[in-house]
Amino acid sequence: MTSADPILLTTLADGIATLTLNRPQARNALSIALMLALDEALAAVSADPAVKVVVLAANGPAFCAGHDLKEMRALEGRHAVERVFSLCSKVMTAIVRLPKPVIARVHAMATAAGCQLVASCDLAYAADTAQFATPGVNIGLFCSTPMVALSRAVGRKQAMEMLLSGQPVSAAQAETWGLINHAVAPAELDTAVAAMAGLIASKSPYTLKVGKEAFYRQVEMSLDDAYAHASEVMTLNMLAHDAAEGIDAFLGKRPPQWKGC
Repeated sequence: MTSADPILLTTLADGIATLTLNRPQARNALSIALMLALDEALAAVSADPAVKVVVLAANGPAFCAGHDLKEMRALEGRHAVERVFSLCSKVMTAIVRLPKPVIARVHAMATAAGCQLVASCDLAYAADTAQFATPGVNIGLFCSTPMVALSRAVGRKQAMEMLLSGQPVSAAQAETWGLINHAVAPAELDTAVAAMAGLIASKSPYTLKVGKEAFYRQVEMSLDDAYAHASEVMTLNMLAHDAAEGIDAFLGKRPPQWKGC
């Protein structure tokens, strides 16, 4: 790789957009430039009707090593530091609020904000050789912002174990804890991700959009409020074209023809 190579690669095929972190020499550390590129790419795929599913991948020996510590140490003043963490939070929330499912394809180690990136995605598949960690405590910098996504993906005790110890967790353990969906052999990772991405891409994009948004809204609500919100969403969904088409197709034993509305 040369300095002229893009730090984020974007491809689109069969409704699946793949965003690939491409700073292998820096273990795909989230520099300001890379986070800005991610933010821009997420906005682009959000607005592109050709995109049904997004896969977040990476090149090199690590999935993502978190923030670029050399860049962070060179920052001057509180405002500059705040800008970095604010930008990172913007990228993570953009993933959650993207009206399309996002799948993390984790081929290797994901640490700190890299682990946060995985936890922020809707689904995550990892090579069984990958590891996950929030090791900030080891260098005197508690992983407070990664904690937000991590604590929403795994149980409290598991999150605190990772945050307080700073020790890596295996892919098998991450699967058990719910940080990732499945750990597979490295040679099977692409097949597993492609199969799930293709399956999701075959669904109604309208249904995926309203469903994902409703999921993240209701998990922050009380039980009664969650049911009230979900009932409202399902009512609107039921009145949509794609729901009528899907039901008619099911009853007629034919493939549905989605219109995305």
